[in-house]
Amino acid sequence: MSDGPWLGDAVSLVDAFRAGQRHPSEELEATLAAVEASQLNAVCHIDADAARRAAAQADVEAPFGGVPLAVKELRSVAGWPLTQASLPLADRRAEKDSTVVARLRAAGAIPTVQTTSSEFGGVNQTTTPIHGATRNPWNTERTPGGSSGGSAAGVSGGLFALATGSDGCGSIRVPAGFTGLVGLKPTYGRVPKGPDAHLGNITSVWLCVSRSVRDTARFLDVVNGFDSRDPLSLPRVDGWERDLGTAQEDLRGLRVAVVPDLGTATISSETEVMVAAAADELIAVTGMKPVDVEVAMPSMTAAWALTGAVGNRQALGDLWPECAPELTGLMRLGIELAYEHIGVDSLVMVEESRTACNEAMADMFDSVDVVIAATNPHTAFGAEGHIPSVFGDREADPGNNGALTIPANIYGSPAISVPIGLASDGLPMGMQILAPHHRESQLLDIALAWERHAPWPITAPSAPC
Repeated sequence: MSDGPWLGDAVSLVDAFRAGQRHPSEELEATLAAVEASQLNAVCHIDADAARRAAAQADVEAPFGGVPLAVKELRSVAGWPLTQASLPLADRRAEKDSTVVARLRAAGAIPTVQTTSSEFGGVNQTTTPIHGATRNPWNTERTPGGSSGGSAAGVSGGLFALATGSDGCGSIRVPAGFTGLVGLKPTYGRVPKGPDAHLGNITSVWLCVSRSVRDTARFLDVVNGFDSRDPLSLPRVDGWERDLGTAQEDLRGLRVAVVPDLGTATISSETEVMVAAAADELIAVTGMKPVDVEVAMPSMTAAWALTGAVGNRQALGDLWPECAPELTGLMRLGIELAYEHIGVDSLVMVEESRTACNEAMADMFDSVDVVIAATNPHTAFGAEGHIPSVFGDREADPGNNGALTIPANIYGSPAISVPIGLASDGLPMGMQILAPHHRESQLLDIALAWERHAPWPITAPSAPC
């Protein structure tokens, strides 16, 4: 057996613990060694002593018993840094666990490391003044995406099998697509945000990036359910993993539209071809019924960014404006534009834009049950420098990077990204599957059908062996 970290999924790691093939302390030490040796810059804090104590007494019969857990730095873990990936907040520490972390602890997971994020989770590239650039294990010159970039880089790069993520404009799906992982954005409210829940512009949800569909289903089993600290959280639903794959016949006849650009984004020709080909295969495997539908999503990037800047300003408190030079350029600009433009007229514009997006999504799902699109305009771009406005062979609006993912965040509906192979540059390509509210089980079954039909490499070739 390898001395390195487990390169299977988290469920198989728990099985190995239960079978006595591996001990949680052994896995923890392998994880710590791999993180220490890694050049991916996926981790910004390590809690080795507490993790060692927990591993020594881990209950491997628990759902994630003994599994080292990586927690994205936007979510609080008691005693850990709570910087929001922002240099001005470098000295801030969390006083308590978030609800998600508390539930994962109760399920046996061992919080071990904190993963890097883009500042305030604001962009799809994980590069910040406080931590530098996080790198994609498939090609270290490229980004793993954002904002859950460190989580995706670490899981794909073989450092750890389980990592949390959040998605406010694609921040689970985008990194999953860039690194060859599974990334589910659940229905808004499915996973509570408390305590001290900041609802913001009501787009961000929490879950994970994972190596398998069953890992995501088990994670959802552990963390979903109402919490009184989050008034918009939904009642608990059980059986996500238990029922996984049991309703495959129910997929037959589902109306599905294949719209690679989601009617709003500019994507590369290669992306369009790969997504369309994978969608045809998926339709054949599941028996879904393809239909043609007109899809035209209004652009929500400006409205999302403007309202998101308010939350960023709130996080900075009385450090603003003196801290402005320490922020990433886009985050600083966003706050400055919010000061300049937010007023009654702009808030009316935001609400009109949200309503138009909601209506467009509802119209779409009146005609179809499932929509298949690209996850990203193209494969991963550079780890440093500006986010590009050219994808493959096509120029795009600067706000194009999140155009494929933001609509589901605004509407609050679930969507999942699954790997569909490697593009001509050798990097993973993701396919996004969207469904109406509360249909996560349907998306998981569709993703499972694809996983069985076209198994993907669950770690990058550069992962430790």
